[in-house]
Formats: sequence, structure tokens, C-alpha cells
Amino acid sequence: MTTNREFLVPEFGPFAGIRIVDTGSLVAMPYAATLMADFGAEVIHIERPKVGDTLRGLAPFADVNGKKVSTSWVQDGRNKLSMTMELNLKHPEVKEAFYELIRESDIFMENMVWLEKLGIRDEELLKVNPKLIIVHVSGYGNPAFGGVPEFCDRASYDMIGQAFSGWMNLNGDADGDPVIAKPWTNDFVSAMATVFGIFAAYAGVQKTGKGQIVDVAQYEAMAMYMCDTFTTYTMTGNVRGRTGNKSAAFQPYGLFKSKDGYDVALGAFGPGVYKRFIKGAGFDLDYFNYKDCSSGVEAVASEKGQELDRKTVEWCLARSAEEIEEAMAEVKVPCSRVNTAEDCLKNEHFIKRDNFIKYQDQTTGGEVTAFGVVPKLSETPGKVWRGAPSLGQDTEDILRKILKYDDKKIMILREKELI
Repeated sequence: MTTNREFLVPEFGPFAGIRIVDTGSLVAMPYAATLMADFGAEVIHIERPKVGDTLRGLAPFADVNGKKVSTSWVQDGRNKLSMTMELNLKHPEVKEAFYELIRESDIFMENMVWLEKLGIRDEELLKVNPKLIIVHVSGYGNPAFGGVPEFCDRASYDMIGQAFSGWMNLNGDADGDPVIAKPWTNDFVSAMATVFGIFAAYAGVQKTGKGQIVDVAQYEAMAMYMCDTFTTYTMTGNVRGRTGNKSAAFQPYGLFKSKDGYDVALGAFGPGVYKRFIKGAGFDLDYFNYKDCSSGVEAVASEKGQELDRKTVEWCLARSAEEIEEAMAEVKVPCSRVNTAEDCLKNEHFIKRDNFIKYQDQTTGGEVTAFGVVPKLSETPGKVWRGAPSLGQDTEDILRKILKYDDKKIMILREKELI
């Protein structure tokens, strides 16, 4: 972290004093930057002039004050500074400005893949700022870290990472098609891996004073969340596949329909919770004992195990979602109805946790209600100091206050349509 710098964001949170320059679009890398910005990092999001981040054009849209804005951008573009610049270092003016930003920053993040074509090279950036952390986020990884070069050069989306990693093969009904986990699950998982990588590298910089490169491949980030899928195969030869919403090895564990039409998630893993479920449902524990009904695949598939499943289905169908939740809460068995966005916004627990916050969207000028900052910190909490910026909203401030550009230098960049 460099001191004695002028920052354009208010000081708050544990990451105050950290400056990030990010280039790219859509979800995985930009969302990682949002997570950092929510806790005080100054994030300068470089966007193409007159084009902007592709996320700005992602449906659904809201019309506010006669202006249209992507609701995804409203949620995830917040707390950032928007700088428009044609980021191609063949233009000497751009190269000068970009290198100055790198010199004044701690972290450079990108998910553009084609950096070489733009003249952006890791070794040159590290010469400009030897303490810089460089973060690459891509579908298949940077070839400098290994892999098949042709794969590393492939395009990717959230869905592709889910498919290539093997994750998608685990989701869906056993006799049905694979299911794409929504929304953008692989992108958000990759963002979490990115933030972890940043702070692993940041700890190294604090110890050694030497910057380094962080490489995040979407498929690898997703594969890390697959638990025993690979060891199951290497140790037993079994390929884990889709099992649907219910567990084949213990019960009850899955989705059940309530009398009032809700799907309810209800789970009892292990003998202790199982016994509490049987008590809460009013079933005979001696008859529906754990060993015979829930101690493994054979028990669940047995005649008595299947009888218990039918009785559980019937028990849920005879009660409202609220009655099911209350009965299970009484005996400490995990249970929740499957909420919609409307349900969440009206839910007392969400409300009392202050999960939803209001801020002003910079594109439309309207106030929005959005999901707030997670996790909660007692001493250095995060916050939203500003809504998602309009395109290029902060370009001049960045040039004047951070890079100390005068009117003449800014005019040259404008005349050449580089900002």
C-alpha cells in the first residue's frame, strides 16, 4: 500500500488506502472488484468510451426518470469509479496515463484475455510498479501457469466453467439433463477465488515488498467447490452423477411440497438430527429407526426407507410452509421454504439484519433498494458510499486529482477520442 496519495473515495472499511485498477467486463473479475470496493478499496474501473462494461447492457432493465439502466449494473457496479479510456498502449498518451495509474495503484485486475494485442505485459507493469499485484481472470487460465495453450485461448462464460469443471454434471435429476446453476454461479465463485488470491498475494507483498501475479481460471475455481467428486473417482472408480433434489444416502434431505404450494427445503443429516425430525413430525422412532431408514444408500432405498419418504411427503402436504418451518424449528431441524425475491424483501429476519439498503443510482439519479454488504464487521464495516457510476463519470477527476493532468493534456486525450 502506497501512502500520501490522494483518493477519490471516502475512507472506510479495512481496505481503505488500497487502489485497484480493473479492466474488463461482465461478472467474475468486476464483481471481485466490487467486493473489494464494498470494504473501502478505491476501484478505478476502466471502460471503453461510448461502449462501457458489457454488464451495463445486461437485461433486465429498469426505466427510471426516463432513463434505462441494467438492474445487474445497479447492484454490482456500485462503489466504483468509472474512467473511460481506449486502453491500447499503441497510443503514447494512453500508455503514459495507464502506466501512471499503475504506478499509483496496488492491484491491477483484468479479464480481457487479449492483453498482448493491447501492448499490456506483466513484466512491463512490474517494472513500472515492482510491488504491483496483477490479477488475471479467465475461463481456462493464463498459459504462463501451464495448460494447453489452445485451451487457454478459448472464450468462456459462467456456463462454460460449470460445464468444463464437471460441476454441471452433478446438478439435475438423475434421469434428466444437467442443470445450469443460476445466476452466474461460476462467475461469483470465481470472484471469491479472486479476492482470496489478491489477499494471499497482498500478504506476500507486505512480507517481501515484491509484487506477483495471481491467475484465476473459472473452471478451477468451480472445481474447488466439488467436494469429494474427484477423490471418489480416484479412490473408488465411481463417477458421481446427478441425484436430483433428494439425497440417496440419508433422509429426509431435499425439497418437499407444502399444503399452500411452497417448496420447502428440509434436511436431517446424521442420527441426532434424524431423531429430532422423527420427534418433530410425530412419527414412531422405534419403527422408523435411523439404522433401517437413513444410515446409507441401502437403508434409504429399502421398503421401510421408502415408506418414511412417503410419510414425510404426506406430512408436508398436510401443512403450510409456515407450520412446517415452525415444527422443525421447535426441534432444531434445518428447514426453510424456498423464498422468492418478494418473500425475502418482506421477511422479518432479512429486514432486521439490514440486508437491504438504499442508495442513489448515478445513471438515472433514482433511489434504488439493493442487497447490502456482506460479511458484517464490528469495527471496520463496509458500506455503499455511492451507487453504480454513469459511464465515464469519474474520468476527469482521476486525470486531474490522481494523475495531476492539466486542461491541455486532458484536451489532447479528448480530441483524439482516447477518453
